[in-house]
Parts: sequence; structure tokens; C-alpha cells
Amino acid sequence: MKHILNLKCLICGQTYQVDEIDYICPKHGNEGIVDVQYDYDFIDRHINRNDLLHSTDFSMWRYKPLLPIEPKASLPLLSIGWTPLYRANRLAADLGLKYLWVKDDGRLPTASFKDRASAIAVIKAQEKSAAIITTASTGNAAAALSGICASVKQPNVIFVPETAPQAKIAQLLVFGSTVILVKGTYDDAFELCLQAAKEYGWYNRNTAYNPYMSEGKKTASYEICEQLGWQAPDVIFVSVGDGCIIGGLHKGLKDLMALGWIDHMPRLMGVQAEGSAYMFQAWQSGEDILTKPPIDAHTVADSISAGLPRDRLKALAAVKETKGAYLSVTDEEILTAIPTLARGCGVFAEPAGSAAYAGLVKAVNQGLVSADERVVVLNTGNGLKDIASAMKSVELVGTSPYRIAPTMNDLRSLVAKLRITN
Repeated sequence: MKHILNLKCLICGQTYQVDEIDYICPKHGNEGIVDVQYDYDFIDRHINRNDLLHSTDFSMWRYKPLLPIEPKASLPLLSIGWTPLYRANRLAADLGLKYLWVKDDGRLPTASFKDRASAIAVIKAQEKSAAIITTASTGNAAAALSGICASVKQPNVIFVPETAPQAKIAQLLVFGSTVILVKGTYDDAFELCLQAAKEYGWYNRNTAYNPYMSEGKKTASYEICEQLGWQAPDVIFVSVGDGCIIGGLHKGLKDLMALGWIDHMPRLMGVQAEGSAYMFQAWQSGEDILTKPPIDAHTVADSISAGLPRDRLKALAAVKETKGAYLSVTDEEILTAIPTLARGCGVFAEPAGSAAYAGLVKAVNQGLVSADERVVVLNTGNGLKDIASAMKSVELVGTSPYRIAPTMNDLRSLVAKLRITN
């Protein structure tokens, strides 16, 4: 691939040709995360943002020259990317902001942001003629891989904690994956998946360990900026678990800056659940994330529950290099944000997605966002992924259904009580 220079280790700076290593820098065990380095001069000769004005491909593949795949690569059948960016005026007014948008990646085929990365994983696995693809996940990455594999009849093996929401496990089974429920945490599932991939020679999609996952996730940054007429926002809020999404957003923004497609770098604001706040703690206290031990992670937002964020190097750089911040929000704040977001702009988010909005609320209260800044909140997953949490969220805000007999008298009494009028 002529547009890729090399793969660079984020710890020691060693570079490798793309066919020299499969995943990580061998000098650092499983921590040797690498980053794909591009030849932007070459890319600039083959695509510019004006070309996109004439593109009829409204998916992530409209940016194919910026992705680590061959021009003639066989693409998955599912339409992935180009999710809506909604102007959320009522939410903005409630927060005292002038400009607020919500990017809804719950609209992707398997209902989460992770489709972007899994699409790249399937293509890269096919390049390797892999018989089996595997991943560990709290549910969304697994469902994304499962669905996209189903679309191209690619066998796959999925490791998830047995505590994953039933809706996410159901997706895996419906798509026909081999599903292994691990009696332990996500981190336990991750380690077991690494061992299994090595022993059986399966292609490993695991977050961070596979450097190409960031490359799929960066396409959300391209879309946000293009949907805003290439006027980059000032601030982007995104929830953080393993750190691959925020790292991918940063990578996409760096691409656009290098190509001159945007004129400033947005601040990236990473939002973590209070019970899974590894990155928030490290950023706040200046800890060394290569030596900081895992934490005991517990949160209602299962998609961002990670005791040891696997893409923590990229996740920390994303905030530091953009002069952003990390915020920590409680489970109650996360749950309360679900109906607030839904009623304010019609986007139904799972807890990990609503966490980003809860982070915005906290940032406004702390004076971290100015009234006239252009703000984007990224919803990473659909609320139907976790109905139990959705029901808890409406209970928190005092919403419940009304039960009546099937008679007009009972209905009239209820309408009068509720004062429902034309």
C-alpha cells in the first residue's frame, strides 16, 4: 500500500513495514501498540476534499484513499458510516450553548460505533486469508464483528464476559458467531482471546492490539468535519473505555490537519464512568500509564468498563495534544442523561453513549466549554442495546406508564388527571 509509510511503536518509536509485523512492536510484549503512519503527500495527489462533493458513496468508504486498505479491496455488504449529525438546539439552549450537534452512531448496522473498526478488521483478515477472526468485547465490538462477518460468511469466535447485556449476546447468537461467555471481566476475556489467537492462528481484531482498529474509527472525525462544511467543531465529547474511539477520532483529525482540510484541531473531551475511570485518574494525577496498575472497574455503562484500557497511549495523547480534558461522571448522571438526550433531540443512547452527554453537562457546569463554542457529542450506541438500563433511567426521572381498564370512562379520568388538552 503506497500511501502507508510504516507502523510506528508508540513506546520506543521503532518503525516497521506493514508486512514486517502483524499487530504490535515485539519489544514490549502485548503493550507494544503501534500506529499507522501515512504518506500525506501521496494521499494529497489522489484525493482532495472537493472530490467528495461528487461522491455518491455515503458510507465510510467515501474516504477509502485515507484508509489502510487496497483500492480494489472487497468491501463488506453492510452500509457503514455517514451517520446523521443532528443540530440539537433545545439541548443547547438548556445548557446555555449556541451550537450543539449530536452524532448518532447508534444508527450503524449493528447499532454501535464499533462497526467502523470491525469493517476494517474483516478486510484485513481477508488480506491474510484468515480462516477465523476473533475478538474480546463487552458486547458492541463483538456484535459489530459478528454482524459484518455474517454479511460475508466469515467464521468468527467471540469472547465476552458472561455479564454482558442479553441484547448484545442475542445479537452474537443471531448472527451465528461461536460465542464464548467468560466467567470474569472484560479484561479476563481480552487476555484469553489473545492467548487463543496465538495458539490457533486466528486473526485478532482486539482493540489497540490490532493497530487498524483506530483507522476504522477515525472515519467519524472525517464525517463530522465534512457534515459541518469542513468547519471543524471546537470541542468533541466522547465516552472512553479502552480508549480506541477517542484515539481514532484524534487520528482522523490529525489526518485532516495534515492534508489542510480543516484549519484547527478540536479539543477532545474524554468522558469516563466514575467506577471505570482509569484514564481520568491518570490524566488528573499525571500517572505513568505504562506502569499504572489495572483498576477494579464497575459501571452500568458496560461498553466503557475497562480495568486496563488497552489503547491508553493513544487515548491520553488525544486529550493532551488537543488541550482537551478527561471528565468522570457517576452512573446516576449517565442514566439520567439517557432520557434527557432522547427528549432533547430524539437520540436514544445506551449508557456508554449517554455518558458523553453527561460529560458535556459537567463540563458546562465547570466552565470548560464557552457558550459560543461549536460542540459535538458522539453517541456510540443505541439504547436498545441495554433495555434494563433504559428502564432504570426513566425511573430516575420519574417517568412510568399508566395502566387503565379498556374503557372510555377510565381514559377520561386519566386524561383529566394528567390535564392533557388540545
